[in-house]
Order: sequence, then C-alpha cells, then structure tokens
Amino acid sequence: MLELPPLSLYIHIPWCVKKCPYCDFNSHEVQSSLPEADYVETLCQDFDRDYAFCEGRSIQSIFIGGGTPSLFAAKSFEKLLLHIQAGATLSSECEITLEANPGTAEAEKFSGYRAAGINRLSIGIQSFNDLQLQNLGRIHSANESKRAIDYARRAGFENFNLDLMHGLPGQKEADALDDLKSVIDFEPIHISWYQLTIEPNTVFYARPPKLPSEDVLNTLEEAGLTLLQDSGYQRYEVSAFAKQGCHSRHNLNYWEFGDYIGIGAGAHGKITLLETGNGPDTIVRTLKHRQPNHYLRSCINRDLKHIEISEDDRALEFLLNALRSRHGFTESMFQARTGLSFSVIGKKVEYLIVRGLLQKQEGRISASYKGYRLLNSLLQEFL
Repeated sequence: MLELPPLSLYIHIPWCVKKCPYCDFNSHEVQSSLPEADYVETLCQDFDRDYAFCEGRSIQSIFIGGGTPSLFAAKSFEKLLLHIQAGATLSSECEITLEANPGTAEAEKFSGYRAAGINRLSIGIQSFNDLQLQNLGRIHSANESKRAIDYARRAGFENFNLDLMHGLPGQKEADALDDLKSVIDFEPIHISWYQLTIEPNTVFYARPPKLPSEDVLNTLEEAGLTLLQDSGYQRYEVSAFAKQGCHSRHNLNYWEFGDYIGIGAGAHGKITLLETGNGPDTIVRTLKHRQPNHYLRSCINRDLKHIEISEDDRALEFLLNALRSRHGFTESMFQARTGLSFSVIGKKVEYLIVRGLLQKQEGRISASYKGYRLLNSLLQEFL
C-alpha cells in the first residue's frame, strides 16, 4: 500500500544572462527585459493548482533553481513565498534554497534574499581558475566568486552550498585538486563536486572540447574523494558532500523517492495520490511547458494534467533515485514509496549482493563500493 512521503517544492526560473556551452537545463538567454512580475504572478497560480492535490500536507523544502534565479529581485521572491505560506503549511524547519550566480550584481542582492525568507544558497562557483571559467562560458571571475561567498556570510547565510566542476577541458589533476582545496578552505557546510559531462543539445556536444583521459579522471576522483573525507565532508550522494548533519533536505527527498510539486517553465513534479472516490492509489507526474512565453500564456487557463507512473515503472524509478544515495533504502521504504511488494525486486537484489554490487547493512540496501563506481551498469540490471 502506498503511503504519503515527504513533500517538497521546486520553482524554476528559466532565464540566464548567457547560456553556458555545457548546459542542457531549460534555460534561455535574456533578450530584453524580464517579465518578472508576470512570471511571479503565474508561479503563484501554478502553485495553487498543484497544491490543491496535496492540500493539508506540509512542505519540508523549497528549491528555486534555473537558469539564474538571482536575476530576480528579492521582492519578487518575497511575494512568491508569502503567497505560498498563505495557502500551504511549511514545516517549522523548512529549507528554502536559492541557486545564485557569483557575479557581483547578483551577490549584492543576498541580504534581500535572506530578508525575504530564503535560508540557504547554492552558489555556482564551478572553478577558481579564470581561464577555465572562460572555457565554461561563465560570466563571473574567480575574485567575484570569493566576494560572493563573503557577501553570503555577511548577509547571514551560514547554510550554503558551493558548486564545483572537475574534468574540465585540458585540466590537470593538480589544478582540479587546487580548485577543490580552495572550496574546502571556505568551509561551506555543503559541497557539490561533479564531473563535466557532454550532454546532447549543447554547444559542447556539437563542438566537443578535449577532456582529460579516463585514467586521469579516475585518479582525480579517488584523490578528491579522499580529500573531501579527510576534510570532514561525508559523501551522501554521487556528487553531494556535507558536514555531519548538514545534508540538503531537498536533495534527500529526491533520492528517497519523495513527492515534489514543480512549478515554472519546464518544471516537473511527482505527487502521490491516495485512494479517493475518484480512483485507486497512484503516483503521477506533472509537466509544464518549457518555453517561458508559452508557459506564461498557457498556465492561467490550463487544467493540471496527470501522467500516471505505472506499477511496472515505479520500481525502476525508485531505484534510479535511491541507489544514488549512499544511505540506500529499506524494504519497508520501497514498499511504502512504490506501493509494491519487495518481492518484485527481491531476487535481483539477492543476486546483486552475491555479485558484490549491492550490500545490506543494518537493514539498509545500498550500492557497494564497487557498485557505486559502476552505478549505471548496476541500474541497468533492473531494466
């Protein structure tokens, strides 16, 4: 039987000053003035429609991503958050994160964001090497990144994440580790450290840069993981590292197959609907139009369309998320979040434990050290 998992909210701001050549997210370069007021108003209406299916449930985390959300003024987020709080219940410790660009113009808004109710920042550093920042198409400098971290602390943000990439074009292992050491020296409570990958429909896909060899990447990853662990950062997901007790609540809800409302251009959500007079227990996806102008035109008059996740797909979708987490999952969590008997995957789990790709410790099933390094292959076993 399905049980209601924790509920989060994702808000998408789709505009950037410049589209990075590696980015495959739904982001669009600003061509003229932003329709900021209209977009916030549409987000409010979008939220009301989606939350109607979750009414009475407490929201444990909010994540405002993009794009570059820090292009918007603090007063816009204040209006949006006040609207959400007026119509929904937020947990007493609700984590409210804003993705922010380190550029000076955005960083100077940090105090306003804190006053608006945002209590966590995720700052896209990516590198402290100015040449690499140019290669990545970033519009900020290393010095602006350092100033942004100072702005964040002065604005009252002790809870912030720093994003850092490795495996960059022509990057040597020593240079990548210097970047990582620089991030650690700032003592953030959370670090996202992830490898640059070439995704379809990006400039880098059309014109691939020369990246480090697999041998260099493997050696770098091992050295970086050791450095992070020795510096007090626990790896709790493929690219997420946190000080003790400082994991992102929003991240964890994704990896534990929790529910989330998704509002904004291109946003998608996942909502568990328990049995009512209208039908049986089910899990549904929601999806919004990608193009901002289309989203603004259509959202006001649309009916929320639910795309049901079939029982055949629930197990795989659960595992695609849960096995990314170092904590893994329990049999009872699998059953509560999917509504399926554990026997659906039980024999396969036993087989993969024997092969050394999964492990079971204190009732939790997770990828072994070997399985985590071969995660894509491990997940293929459940297809």
